[in-house]
Amino acid sequence: MPTSSASSSVFSPSTSTPDLAAQPEALALTPEALAPDATVQKPALRSALKAGHGVTAKVSFKAQMLKAREDAIVQAVNRLLAEKGFDLMTVDEVAAEVGIAKASLYKHFSSKEDLAAAAMVRVLGRALAFLASLPADGRPLDQLRALTRWMMQLQLAGEMPSLPSQNSTLRSNLMNNAAYLDGLMQVSDRMGAWIEAAQQDGSLSAKVPPLVVMYTLYSRACDPVLEFLKASGLYNDDDIVELVMGTCFDGLNTRQGH
Repeated sequence: MPTSSASSSVFSPSTSTPDLAAQPEALALTPEALAPDATVQKPALRSALKAGHGVTAKVSFKAQMLKAREDAIVQAVNRLLAEKGFDLMTVDEVAAEVGIAKASLYKHFSSKEDLAAAAMVRVLGRALAFLASLPADGRPLDQLRALTRWMMQLQLAGEMPSLPSQNSTLRSNLMNNAAYLDGLMQVSDRMGAWIEAAQQDGSLSAKVPPLVVMYTLYSRACDPVLEFLKASGLYNDDDIVELVMGTCFDGLNTRQGH
């Protein structure tokens, strides 16, 4: 599970997109795959598909098997990062989890940092898929609540990668991963727009800077409170999510009329 040592996504105060000079390595959100599909590698083919010409490419059995193995590797990495964190996870463990030789794993990912980046791309893809499933006409606050609830459910299910906030090699790898940055920007832009709209319609306090609101919501994905409450055995996962949602969106002060 993510711990308090996991970093938070960092965004430029002037925009809802990430500050690329900062530390984006912790989106607590993770992709089914933002990486280009194996069937669409050539620029001409990508252009044709984008233009709607219906061009398709046959994927060889070998390519399908390699893709399946890669998916299994990323899934194992995601689980180990959620359970142990980046520092304690080893490449040997990942290979053993998938049931392949370490040398075979290196044919797909050249380093531990590459493995972590792939896990983050996976979780961002899942986040984007979740955002796409939300009603287009939903209230901005309801959309933010739904996304925050989803992030916490993912953490409680042991599916949220935990990455360190201070690791220059990992940070460099993420900063050079186009799929990661693209996914992070898409999620952040959507959140930023909802935050501004919610403040304009009065459902979120306009006294709190949008950046602070975004940090607060993103941090729920690596919130140690979730783990502490689960370890206590006093609450089930649904209860924990609703309790933390209440403190996050409603605060701790007594409200008039309650």
